[in-house]
Amino acid sequence: MGIFGALTTAVGGLRANSYALENVSGNIANSQTTAFKRMETSFLDLIPQTSLTAQLAGGVTTQSRATNSVQGDVQSASVATFMAINGNGFFAVQKPGNFTDGTPVFDGVDRFTRRGDFQIDKSGYLVNGAGFYLQGVPIDPTTGNPAGSSPQVLKFQNDFLAAQPTTRISYRANLAGYPLTTRSDPSIPGSELIVPSSYTAGFNPLVVGTPPPPYTDATVSGTAQNNKAVPSVANTGATLLSGAAATDSISANFSAGDTITVNGTPITFVAAGAVGNQLNVTDNITALLAKIDSITTTAIPSTITAGAITLHSGTASNLSVTSSNPSAFAALGFTGAVTATRGGGGTVGTGQVIGNDITTFLEESLAGGAVTTYDVSGAPVNLQLRWAKTNSASLGPGNTDTWNLFYQVNANATGTQVAWQNVNSNFTFSASGQMSPPVSNVTLTNAVVNGVSLGSPVINFGTGGVTQFADANGNVQVNQIQQDGFPAGQLQSIGVSANGRIAGNYSNGRNLDLAEISVATFNGTNFLKRVNGGAFEVTNESGQALYGKAGTIVGSSLEGSNSDIADEFTKLIITQQAYSANTKVITTSNTMVQDLLNVLR
Repeated sequence: MGIFGALTTAVGGLRANSYALENVSGNIANSQTTAFKRMETSFLDLIPQTSLTAQLAGGVTTQSRATNSVQGDVQSASVATFMAINGNGFFAVQKPGNFTDGTPVFDGVDRFTRRGDFQIDKSGYLVNGAGFYLQGVPIDPTTGNPAGSSPQVLKFQNDFLAAQPTTRISYRANLAGYPLTTRSDPSIPGSELIVPSSYTAGFNPLVVGTPPPPYTDATVSGTAQNNKAVPSVANTGATLLSGAAATDSISANFSAGDTITVNGTPITFVAAGAVGNQLNVTDNITALLAKIDSITTTAIPSTITAGAITLHSGTASNLSVTSSNPSAFAALGFTGAVTATRGGGGTVGTGQVIGNDITTFLEESLAGGAVTTYDVSGAPVNLQLRWAKTNSASLGPGNTDTWNLFYQVNANATGTQVAWQNVNSNFTFSASGQMSPPVSNVTLTNAVVNGVSLGSPVINFGTGGVTQFADANGNVQVNQIQQDGFPAGQLQSIGVSANGRIAGNYSNGRNLDLAEISVATFNGTNFLKRVNGGAFEVTNESGQALYGKAGTIVGSSLEGSNSDIADEFTKLIITQQAYSANTKVITTSNTMVQDLLNVLR
């Protein structure tokens, strides 16, 4: 049997290497096929049953060895719905058994592939280049979580995304320690605060029920002036209101008959013998200040320092001072009408600013940002915010840095119509600039803006969301203002998100997760059954599909074939050499048989 056994073995070798050549050929042919998994050839020796001393090298047979677990290169692609799996796993797919009126009817058999060149077809399905339809789990739009666990064929339609009204607004900002409003003056304590008494009676904009603050003194200072002395020096309390050249008198004289009117009460200058609200033209500045203070009833005397006069309003009324002699009045350091508005006062807080008080409110508050919100129908509503400081720790013991937040109700309010609404919460700050106590959120109860109802949205500040640090600009620095509402929108396109989900881009600018892609793994990955189109079917040896332990999905990418042409060419040469060698065995065996036949002849 030696010669004939060699012939049989050589024929088996030809057959085995022919099988190997077929796999090499297929690997080379599919070197550009998306996610193709090359087939290796395993050679197995066949040993006849003989005694220990008569064992033979035996014949050969072949079988295929899959490389399903060997990944190809992941390359970027320009199509948003293309995807690749980086790591283990397969896309779960199905293929239609037939079509009815152009609509696929699926056979219900799950197949698996790594070919991720999926694109939307006319019916809204994601189909790859081999005709397999992607499966996944739809996402619940309310919770953002998968709605189930069983994969199903995904279908996306150009439906409208229903509008969502604004329910939450996230807000973070820094309020300047000293707000530079139109009316603030760093030289006047409390001038940066909102002044309730400057609003229409019965419409104090502070938090509802807030008692009117007590009136406080206000000051106004003139410019420094010099007298007529030689050399000229700054005016003092002893400087006369009228005098000759080179004397300690103001630079322009008051004359008999001139007046200085204080809060509507005139002080009249006379040549001599002044009584009541009169002054002698020869009196000095100290006498004038005393006369003014007697009319305002201020408890803090007016003063002159380095030639500059400082007047106090007192708490009885606001200060207003004018003169019939502008030149002499200017010699005191004042021009035109001199005013000082006392602090505090007003009525009990109503938490509202009416149309008549809009100008005053804008001058005493700072812009706090704006955000477009949405009502229940998706209609946009511009929500404007403003901050007003209502108290300051700089005013002394018993005072704390306090702010109120307002939102615009009616941009066109007039008369007693409500223009701005206080959120009715005091925001107080410690010396460190942090809220104390912290206010985590406020609710705009039954908010109506420009006639549109917003329901009762909540403004969330979070922990430390609003601070009061020094700001050279004196403004409100808004760091975040976002809301959760949006108008209705139609699906425009879909793509693959970074977390392996199908995300939809809507005409309203929203990007929402629509489905979670199902990726399956197998305990016996290389025992899957290969079918046309780069897909695989489950076998007993592979085990059932397992979900939840796969690699990551990479969007706008494709996995290439794991065939290496250079390696396949090497195997091609080796296979050719082995095939040729087997033919030599047959030739030699044939020669030996011929020699045996010649002996018989």
